[in-house]
Amino acid sequence: MSSPHHRPLRKMDFEALSEFRFQIRRFERFSESTVQGFGITPLQYLLLLHLKGYPGRSFATVGELAERLQAKPHGVVALVNRCVRNGFVERRRNAADRRRVEIHLLPAGEQLLRQLAQLHRAELQSLGEVFPIAHINRQAHP
Repeated sequence: MSSPHHRPLRKMDFEALSEFRFQIRRFERFSESTVQGFGITPLQYLLLLHLKGYPGRSFATVGELAERLQAKPHGVVALVNRCVRNGFVERRRNAADRRRVEIHLLPAGEQLLRQLAQLHRAELQSLGEVFPIAHINRQAHP
C-alpha cells in the first residue's frame, strides 16, 4: 500500500498547491498593507503578535522571539529597539535571573495589536472556504 506522499502528483495536486500558495501570499499582502497603514512594519506587527500570543505567559525573550520570527537574534534586538522607541514594548530583567531579559507588551502596543488582530482575523475568516482552519475563534473573547 503506498502512502499519499509516494503517489505521483496529479494536476489537481498542483492546482491545490498553487491555490494554497496564492491564498497565503494574498493574506500576506493584505497584512503588509494593513499594518503599514497603521504606521508600523510587518515585522513590528509580528513581534507584537508573538509577544501577546506566546504560549503560557505574557512575555518572551529575544531568543524566543527570534525563533517565532525565524530571524537572527541580533535582528530581533534591532526590532525590539524600534518597538521600545515607539512605546509598544519594554525590556524587564527577570526577577529570579537578572541576566535574563524579558520583552513585555505595553498598553500602546496592546491597543495597536488588538486593532490589527481584529482586521487579520476577519480576513482569515473570509478565507474559510479555501482553508477550513481559517475559521479561528469566531466567538468574542476578551
